[in-house]
Amino acid sequence: MLKYCTLTLSLLLVSIFCAGQNPQAEKELQSVIDDLDVVGLSVVVVNKGDIVYKHQFGMQDVEKNIPLSDRTLFRIASISKSFSAVTIMQLIEAGKLSLDDDASKLVGFAVRNPKFPDKVITLKMLLSHTSSINDSQGYFYLDLIDPAKNPNWAKCYGDYAPGAKYLYCNLNFNMIGAIIERQTGERFDQRIKHRILDPLGLYGGYCVDSLDASRFATLYDYDSLNKRFTPMPQAYAPRTEDIRNYTMGYSTPVFSPTGGMKITAEDLAKYMTMHMYNGSYKGVKIMSAKSAEKMREKISEEEGYGMAMRTATELIPGKVLKGHTGSAYGLYSAMFFDPKDKFGFVVITNGCIPDNQSDIRNVLSRSIAILYNNIIKK
Repeated sequence: MLKYCTLTLSLLLVSIFCAGQNPQAEKELQSVIDDLDVVGLSVVVVNKGDIVYKHQFGMQDVEKNIPLSDRTLFRIASISKSFSAVTIMQLIEAGKLSLDDDASKLVGFAVRNPKFPDKVITLKMLLSHTSSINDSQGYFYLDLIDPAKNPNWAKCYGDYAPGAKYLYCNLNFNMIGAIIERQTGERFDQRIKHRILDPLGLYGGYCVDSLDASRFATLYDYDSLNKRFTPMPQAYAPRTEDIRNYTMGYSTPVFSPTGGMKITAEDLAKYMTMHMYNGSYKGVKIMSAKSAEKMREKISEEEGYGMAMRTATELIPGKVLKGHTGSAYGLYSAMFFDPKDKFGFVVITNGCIPDNQSDIRNVLSRSIAILYNNIIKK
């Protein structure tokens, strides 16, 4: 197996034992690290509402020789979608939105599949990836799907009726972010901060300029052709000019509601615990139990997807977990929990060789199994 010698002579092991030690788990996780040339790995385990284990392996930044720590901020990719969904549920609870609302009315331009013009695309369809919208034209700008801005807008839609099929689509959630701004009058990143992060006491956010850049985990994308890792600093591009010329309710993709949250593994675990306990964490209520349960309900039976929450039965035999994964710029992340037995896991790597060059989540599933067997099941 190729070793990560181009960036470092050996993979530094860094141990943080504030929440307990487990030598066997570390030994088995180190084996995964060796197999997949993992640059850095951060893991957190929650049981019965408390963090019972956390550990960091490897490097936050190889070139600067900075090891991972519990202060390291990761861009967690698609797990970010769940923060938008929580905000929507808060607005529904406040009577400002309904899951059956027409997306066209909410986003401010026609959101209609031209092959099914009479079929309303609802807010629920956007949240559950059943809108018939796709990312074939990209997803970084709402202009792509706005009929007044793009003559090729129709290519953003599939050839099946809205609500009939699941297709994972980032553009759905960039529109969700714009809807949040239009409904609240508050910039997307600030809304998430004020209504989720601050009440839970979490440090993080979608706006790079508001965070301590020295804490960012450098992300390393693996080039399978040249067999090397490449740093991806664009993962934390500040978008300063875009924010200066910001249009509320339209420029929202600047903050990437679909994947732009930056947060530590430990704080993500606290956020996960809020979901595990049906919308509340340590006495702080973020959303109602009904809303939390609604997010987890399977809308697509085949894919097991609800509203920014997926059902996973393959990770731990006999257990039904809820959560999400993320992948971008070489990072792979996972947040999964058991809402019945009240345990959960956060696993994040800032770079690795995908096992057999196929299953990009293998480092995540293998790590979760190790953590369950050595910490929860024991």
